[in-house]
Amino acid sequence: MAQRKPRPPKQQPSVYLCPLEQARLKAGVIEKDTEEWQKDSSFAGLERVGGVDLSYVKGDDTNACASLVVLSYPDLEVLYEDCQMVAVTAPYIAGFLAFREVPFLVEAIQRLQQKEPKLKPQVLLVDGNGLLHHRGFGVACHLGVLTDLPCIGVAKNLLQVDGLARDELHREQIRSLQMEGDACPLTGTSGKVLGMVLRSYNNSSKPLYISVGHRVCLETAVHLVKSCCRYRIPEPIRQADIRSREYIRKQPSSPLEVISSGPKRQEKETEPDH
Repeated sequence: MAQRKPRPPKQQPSVYLCPLEQARLKAGVIEKDTEEWQKDSSFAGLERVGGVDLSYVKGDDTNACASLVVLSYPDLEVLYEDCQMVAVTAPYIAGFLAFREVPFLVEAIQRLQQKEPKLKPQVLLVDGNGLLHHRGFGVACHLGVLTDLPCIGVAKNLLQVDGLARDELHREQIRSLQMEGDACPLTGTSGKVLGMVLRSYNNSSKPLYISVGHRVCLETAVHLVKSCCRYRIPEPIRQADIRSREYIRKQPSSPLEVISSGPKRQEKETEPDH
């Protein structure tokens, strides 16, 4: 069978319009709980949690696999998966990474709505930041506004913004997280709480950085992420990453090495000009 050629998204953003479009979309972010299931501490009524990921072939920043999974809640069993090779042709612009990747994730959500509308996720966990971003509009906010789904940013590394830094003060903050589920606020020099640092798993001393994406408050976001963790990374994102990597490996003539968008994204988002 001939290998299907990766395709670009239907619309590519203009590098000149990114700041204006980002500002327009940012105005639509809702930083509070909007769903009935969010009102209950046990999340009664929450049945489906989604996770998204982009994985790139190592050494190739244009060919990637966009992955969407939907898991049952609270059992965290995979109900649906969608993996597709895509051509990432939009240029990388510091501070506007979402314009490169989010269109493919939006298309995955649209395919789900067409194929299995009953499996539409009630919330999405996104490998990246939300409000914890130099312009207050990371990939989790971008995806949330475009899909109108509650979204939560889950980052593996600290984005150094508004005075936040990987300094001794922050290392002490991490050391204070003694037990699984412990969390501390990430307060910028502006005085605004941009997110929370969370110890998600007892067997890992590396925390997660949780931030609001859309239609969820920070407290709910942290509580939900913790409830989705069997390991350090919450299961929806972990499964999306595993399945996208495996999909790439199964492609004809594909190299065995694959890199997730997570480390790639975090490396770029710590650049000082972002």
